[in-house]
Amino acid sequence: MEGFDVGARLRELRKGRKLSQRELAKRAGVTNSTISLIEQNSVSPSVSSLKKILDALPVSISAFFAGDEPAPPRAFYPADELTEIGDGHLSWRLVAARRPDRSMSIIHERYPPGADTGEEMLEHEGEEGGVVISGEIEITVAGEAKILRAGDAYYFDSRLPHRFRNVGDAECVIVSANSPPTFAEGGRELHHA
Repeated sequence: MEGFDVGARLRELRKGRKLSQRELAKRAGVTNSTISLIEQNSVSPSVSSLKKILDALPVSISAFFAGDEPAPPRAFYPADELTEIGDGHLSWRLVAARRPDRSMSIIHERYPPGADTGEEMLEHEGEEGGVVISGEIEITVAGEAKILRAGDAYYFDSRLPHRFRNVGDAECVIVSANSPPTFAEGGRELHHA
């Protein structure tokens, strides 16, 4: 799968809204240099950092990665056509990212050993669930932490503070779904991806 130019896309959206790097940084609560480094592709932002910046525009993660062209609905999606919405360390590949009126998000997630969704707990509208395909993952939901292994599953109200962390020594693979599709809507919503 070809790489996505995060820096160029962020610059295009920022300029389209006539915002300086300084103004966007102020709105997003990040440093000016953070915006500059991301636009130069010198750093890969974490999912939570990118979401803070996109919320300040506001642009949904789905719209950010899908671009402005919706695709006609279809039934099947080869592996190389899934849209990468991860942060360069974690991989989250979204199914049917450009499908208009999508009512759920299905994501193929990969967490290398030691990877996590960030120090900040995530909270957003909706529900999410998934099945661990391989490896192990520690999921914390509303202060309760549990290590899940291949075949184990989870399902919770996404408004509860949550975090995902690979505590094992092998890559963890999860197939997850969330509804409503928080990657398709703007605002403060954030999936763990």
